[in-house]
Amino acid sequence: MSRIDKVLRRRLKDLRMNAGLSQREVASALGVSRSAYSQIETGERKVCAEELFKLAEIFEVDVNDLMDLRKGIEVILEEKKESKEKTAETPVMRISVPQKNFEKFKEVLLYILNKVGSKANVGETVIYKLLYFIDFDYYEKYEEQLIGASYIKNKYGPTPVEFAKLVKKMVKEGEIEKVDSDYYSYPQTKYLPRRKPDLKKLSASEKDVIDEVLNRLSDMNAAQISEYSHGDIPWLTTEDEEPIDYELVFYRNPPYNVREYDIED
Repeated sequence: MSRIDKVLRRRLKDLRMNAGLSQREVASALGVSRSAYSQIETGERKVCAEELFKLAEIFEVDVNDLMDLRKGIEVILEEKKESKEKTAETPVMRISVPQKNFEKFKEVLLYILNKVGSKANVGETVIYKLLYFIDFDYYEKYEEQLIGASYIKNKYGPTPVEFAKLVKKMVKEGEIEKVDSDYYSYPQTKYLPRRKPDLKKLSASEKDVIDEVLNRLSDMNAAQISEYSHGDIPWLTTEDEEPIDYELVFYRNPPYNVREYDIED
């Protein structure tokens, strides 16, 4: 696979997840089958010029933005107007976080911290994995986003791209406290809640999924939960440093799958 093909594949996944669209929805807008579009994202199918321009139109970006090899990733919180002036020498790939997603992120994180944040093993790495399984388990069960964060595959497991910027804002607003500590002589970053979560912003089904994940995984330390995440199909089938596609949850095997599938599924 060429460098250009790899960049395009990553761009499409980033844009689709940021827009909260399924592969089926993008395929329908593009005028191809879901399997054909899935092959585009996996690099098994080339994109013709007409399709490239159509994809740019679907995601409301310039066609050159799909192919720009110099782009990185920048997280933007949409509740404030961002200056269009660029201080960086090279352009970046932007992940916009709508206010509603930020509010849901805050309440879910506060819920987690109030429930298990005091456990000695629960540091930043464990929280990353708890958020990942909460997001992906919910998507598998209900085919809807809970937080809908963007997760990148790295050697330690799934990492939420938006986490650092959103947490920094929560620390600044006094909703959580960041504490550097040690866990069995290893450096650890912990977060302490400064308020209770607003449970009115979490549905019964959302709380059920969060509680199930916490009951199942929150006693694991960073090494254990990272190793566990490496067995999940979405992580296994994603290349290093690539975004993890939510649609991959439908290919999960036990003990990771959380939905009972009919034969027709």
